[in-house]
Amino acid sequence: MHTTRPTPRFPGRRRRALSLAVAAVIAAPAAWTAVPAASAAETYPFRDPRLSVDARVKDLLGRLTTDEKISLLHQYEPAIPRLGIKRFKTGTEALHGVAWSTDVNASGAVRTAKGTVFPQSVGLGATWDPALLKQIGSAVGDEARGYNTIDPDVWGLQLWAPVVNLLRDPRWGRNEEGYSEDPLLTGLLATAYGKGMQGDDPDHLKAAPVLKHYLAYNNEIRRDQTSSSVRPRVLKEYDEVPFRLPLTQDAATGLMTSYNLVNGRPATASPLVNDARKWSGRTLFNVTDAGAPNNLVGSEQYYPDLPAGDAAAIKAGVDSFTTDDTNSSITVDAVKTALSKGLLSEADLDRAVGDVLSVRVRLGEFDPGGGEYGKITKDVIDSPAHRALERKAATEQMVLLKNQGGALPLASGKKVAVVGPLSNTLYTDWYSGSLPYGVTPLDGIKAKAGAGNVASSEGVDRIALKDVKTGKYVAGGTTAAGAVLKTGPTTPDASTQFDVFDWGQGIVTLRSAANGKTVGIHSGNTFANDQDQPNGWFVQQMFKLENQGDGGYLLRYAGYEKAYDWADPTKIYVKVQDDGTLVLTTKDDASTFAKDVVGSGVDSAVKAAAGADTAVVVVGSMPFINGREDHDRTTMALAEGQEELIKAVRKANPNTVVVVENSYPTTLTWEQANVPAILWTSHAGAETGNALASVLFGDESPSGKLPQTWYRSESDLPDILDYDIIKSDRTYLYYKGKPLYPFGYGLTYTTFRYGEPKLSGRSLSGGKTLTVTVPVTNTGKRAADEVVQLYTHQRTSRVKQPVEQLRAFQKVHVAPGRTASVTLRVKASDLATWDVTRNRWTLETSKQDVLIGSSSTDIRQRATVDVHGERVPARDLTRPTRAADFDDQNAVQLVDESKAAGDAVAGAANAWISFKDSALKNGTLTLRAAKETAGNTTVQARLDSPTGPVAATFTIPSTGDRYAYKDVTAALRATGRHDLYLVFAGEARLSTLTLR
Repeated sequence: MHTTRPTPRFPGRRRRALSLAVAAVIAAPAAWTAVPAASAAETYPFRDPRLSVDARVKDLLGRLTTDEKISLLHQYEPAIPRLGIKRFKTGTEALHGVAWSTDVNASGAVRTAKGTVFPQSVGLGATWDPALLKQIGSAVGDEARGYNTIDPDVWGLQLWAPVVNLLRDPRWGRNEEGYSEDPLLTGLLATAYGKGMQGDDPDHLKAAPVLKHYLAYNNEIRRDQTSSSVRPRVLKEYDEVPFRLPLTQDAATGLMTSYNLVNGRPATASPLVNDARKWSGRTLFNVTDAGAPNNLVGSEQYYPDLPAGDAAAIKAGVDSFTTDDTNSSITVDAVKTALSKGLLSEADLDRAVGDVLSVRVRLGEFDPGGGEYGKITKDVIDSPAHRALERKAATEQMVLLKNQGGALPLASGKKVAVVGPLSNTLYTDWYSGSLPYGVTPLDGIKAKAGAGNVASSEGVDRIALKDVKTGKYVAGGTTAAGAVLKTGPTTPDASTQFDVFDWGQGIVTLRSAANGKTVGIHSGNTFANDQDQPNGWFVQQMFKLENQGDGGYLLRYAGYEKAYDWADPTKIYVKVQDDGTLVLTTKDDASTFAKDVVGSGVDSAVKAAAGADTAVVVVGSMPFINGREDHDRTTMALAEGQEELIKAVRKANPNTVVVVENSYPTTLTWEQANVPAILWTSHAGAETGNALASVLFGDESPSGKLPQTWYRSESDLPDILDYDIIKSDRTYLYYKGKPLYPFGYGLTYTTFRYGEPKLSGRSLSGGKTLTVTVPVTNTGKRAADEVVQLYTHQRTSRVKQPVEQLRAFQKVHVAPGRTASVTLRVKASDLATWDVTRNRWTLETSKQDVLIGSSSTDIRQRATVDVHGERVPARDLTRPTRAADFDDQNAVQLVDESKAAGDAVAGAANAWISFKDSALKNGTLTLRAAKETAGNTTVQARLDSPTGPVAATFTIPSTGDRYAYKDVTAALRATGRHDLYLVFAGEARLSTLTLR
């Protein structure tokens, strides 16, 4: 299992945003001391579970001094001995199982859990099974309690999960962390997971889930500096939904703010955080992401100093600062300064501290015996019941992408070749705990088919590297602990052999044949074979073998930290020193190596495949390398060597099954055209091999459905920083092309017939619910699950509508020859659109297509419903209209109108915004505009198109500051209803427009 190295320190280096996840060197604050028993503590009203939460919080808040209150605003909340209050730490990672936390007693060093690791979130998304997610969430909550009994200082009960950011772009490095590109599916799964973690007691929390990351965060590239430009409809109809659904259902206790800016304003200090509070009937306890408060004055340079930044965050709705590792004094001093300067009031402080205490009370911290869930012990960790649940989840999340000619399921008693770089290993990811045991694909298939019927090969080259200058081979340690790599042997013995794993785009990892350990940087500048797998924040186990064209190779070190400003970009090549050790140097000074291929991976795999009835090729990703936090992908292709392996095996054995084990959509165009069967799985935990074997051999029929669109290539996608999914036709909602595999797609080992649906009515109006009942018959010979999906399409609207949108779904188990009656419900309010002309939800009068099927493109039954709502009237520009409330745009960005609140539109030459169906009259049109740069520019009002007749021309003067707005007027010459376009000739910001 992976280990985590301490964060290197370099002079002048800016602390990374996730510094909490690596060991810190800052000493723990003195306030973190043991709490002596307080004889009077039990008599305090805040310890009386018979009182309401609010009454207990009010009592405790009233007993705290100002300094004590401020101390509770940092991630590491100190003890308050005089009240018998123990210390409290926010943030145990629990994305798909209890993963890791940090230890105040070891200066913030990471402590990794070794319990149940469920499939990655994107895999859980593929189950389309909220009931299963609730079971998993409950198991995670139990294990969090179990760890808390072991060491509450490390294993806090505020859990930073689930991630509900929508999988808008499959290149996002954190694709593995989300559930789906669809807001409804994501919201329902997150609600179920959160409900499970919290427990069913209305007054107590088993654990306190926090939704990550608020808001509109889908890129890792410059994530703390880029701004997500999110128009109101995208915000309301898309990005807010998966946060709103769990909060309205009381399935989460807070939000974590994201690193990015939203419409030009850091999410850490966005008023949108406070806006989200209205969705919940409970008090929320909101936190920042790690290091984000410092970004406000560092990389984002949004506030002049930390007191101003921290004050703005608190006023925006943040309650706890995750920053500076265990050193809370920086936050404490900043908040004290903010109070003294009047940037914060005591009321602001009490509100934030009250939020913190509310959740602590609900967790049972101040109840006798720890409250309702205080009896849970460590015995729940990795329990037999949780292992069985993990296997069920691993099975349900597998998606059958192709099955030509009944290639699957495999028949028993046949010879099977199991080959490929992921065939005999299991990988964890950044947000995984360690696996307490592991069943690899090879293990599972051997157990099912019988070891004598299975041949295997990892399909990777085994090489030896010889220093051309000395003729000596690079050797590693032969014990489990490994050793520093040195040249020495003159023949390629076992100590000099390395297996080369290809992860694409030239990146490889080297696993020592001597001890099975992966090679990585050791003690700063040497290398050793001592790692269980690639791991850590910087992933210091990545290399490139660069062919020099003369038979020689340079060994290039490609660890992730080389992307950072503190790493010397010139010293990325390996040199053999006089003592034989390997160190980093410049390219000109690098050693040249001869690469001896001891064994060909392709040849070995082909040999195994040729002698088998079926070849199963297991390929995919290494989660620390192929897209992860802080690193977006630039391609969706399989690693080049893996694709070559598939082609070679397919040529040797026509009965080839490809298993793709990764965390995201992948370009499989050749495989789809040439391989009989393809199965996808996420990195699914310890039971992956057993689950895979049960599906391959037909003990279980695959039931997973894709939670996001699989495009044919990255060329089908706009820029990753383009957040306007409406304009760019992004996700299945708006995409008009033909995907490789559509949203909601997944095959089974049987067939289903959908009967004619029965609707509760043929019309629908506000406040009503449409009930759709459809019979689904299993027409095959195997029992299986089917996910019945209901989509709608609005035929007419004043604005662009989705091609289709998921409104309801149900997973049902149907025996052969039997029929299940599936009932799906759609509320009229579900069909509402955000009306930018009046800033409210609007149900438009229109015919709605009701589409029922097995995927977003496999529609089996259709019906039509007349929706009775309203016709949106012509836009009234005589009322001040926000420029951000446009209907369409070209090349503009939404930006911050001021640092406190409000959105504006920033445009440059040839950019435009439009206001559809505006009621115009001859009069004066006023634009409220700002222009930071010197000189004047113009904005033209045009009719019906960006090149239509000019109705007015505005001269925008320099205002000297992006936040300094000036009213600019011009005579408007137009009457009647038109689409009004404001076309920019140069740089300017527009806040509002008003017609008089």
